[in-house]
Amino acid sequence: MSERIQRIKKAVEQKEKCRATHVHSTPVIEKHGGETVWGGVVETFDLDGHPTAKRAYAWERQKDERGDAEFTVVLGLGPVTSAQAAVQAAIMAVVKQL
Repeated sequence: MSERIQRIKKAVEQKEKCRATHVHSTPVIEKHGGETVWGGVVETFDLDGHPTAKRAYAWERQKDERGDAEFTVVLGLGPVTSAQAAVQAAIMAVVKQL
């Protein structure tokens, strides 16, 4: 398992307070109006011990020049059944905050 996936796995386990097992990596490109609004690799994890979800989707991005990372974790609940849907849900959550 790569260092990047290990960092994301640790973030999922800390945020969701359960055990996570890496399942696979999925490249995702999300477009709106012909423009790419998000692109990257989403990691899929099976969750063990979570009260409501059996799966989570997560990724990291560099927050600043120092290399600090920010992690996004989206639980596989309701309409979130894929890496693409997780990215869409995360984008909608940000838009709703604006």
